[in-house]
Amino acid sequence: MQTNPNWTCSDAVPTLPEVLKLLSFNIQVGINTQRYHHYLTRGWQHLLPHARRQQTLAQIAQLISEFDVVALQEVDGGSLRSGFINQVEHLARESQFPYWYQQLNRNLGRFAQHSNGFLSRYQPQLLEDHKLPGMLPGRGAILTSFGQGPDSLLVVMMHLALSTRTRASQLAYIRERIADHSHVVLMGDMNTHAEDLLERSPLSGSNLHTANLPGTYPSWKPARVLDHILLSPSLSIEQVDVLPQPISDHLPVAMHIRLPPSVCRIPDNHPAAS
Repeated sequence: MQTNPNWTCSDAVPTLPEVLKLLSFNIQVGINTQRYHHYLTRGWQHLLPHARRQQTLAQIAQLISEFDVVALQEVDGGSLRSGFINQVEHLARESQFPYWYQQLNRNLGRFAQHSNGFLSRYQPQLLEDHKLPGMLPGRGAILTSFGQGPDSLLVVMMHLALSTRTRASQLAYIRERIADHSHVVLMGDMNTHAEDLLERSPLSGSNLHTANLPGTYPSWKPARVLDHILLSPSLSIEQVDVLPQPISDHLPVAMHIRLPPSVCRIPDNHPAAS
C-alpha cells in the first residue's frame, strides 16, 4: 500500500466518520475449525490447499464488508496451502477495501506465508511494519496513523505471543510506540485476557479501556477472551459485539467507536466546509 507523505488531515476532505466501525479477526488461514479434534484431522490444511478454503474466504469477505477498518491475523500471503492467493489482497478486493497491507511475519517460501493483514476504507497518512521482540521471530504489529500531530488517530494491529514473558516484552515495545499519542486503538489476537493486559502487563497505567466481552476462543465453545480492541480514554465505545460467526477457531470482535471532533475531520473554518 502506498501512502502520500505530503497528505495531512487538515488539507483534505473528512477522512474518518464520527463513528468508526472496527473488526479484529483471527481467520486461521481460512480453515474452518469447529471441534478440538479438527486440529488433528484438518491440520493438513495448514500445509496443503483445500477446496473449502475459498468458500470460507467468501464468508469472511461478506462479514468484513460491513466495517471501516479491519485487523486480520493468521492470514496467508500466497503459498501452496492458499492456492498461491494472497488472502489479504483477495479479501480487500472481494470486500472493496481500497487500502490494504500484508505484513509477512514468517516466510516459509512456497509452503506458507504467515501474515497479519490491514484493510481500511480510509487512507492512512502513515503505515509502519514492526517486528515484535521474542526468542523466536514471527510476531508483528502494523502501525497506522490517520492524520498527523496531536489529533491523529493511531491504530496498532497485532498478534501477540503465547508466552507470558515474550508477550510482556512485546507489550512493552507497543507501549513505547503509543506513549506520545492521545487517540489510540490497539486491536488483534493478544492471547490473554483483558484484565491481564490492562492490569498486569506493561500496558498497566496507560489508561486504555475496553468493554467486557464474552469468549472469543474456541469459536465452537467460547470460553477465553483472547481477541481485543483497546482504546485510549478519548475514544468512546458506541457498540461492541463478539460476532457468532464460527468460521475460524476464533470469533471476530466488532466495535463501533466515537471519535473526538478534532480527529482527522475537516475543521469548520476550512474552505471545503463552506
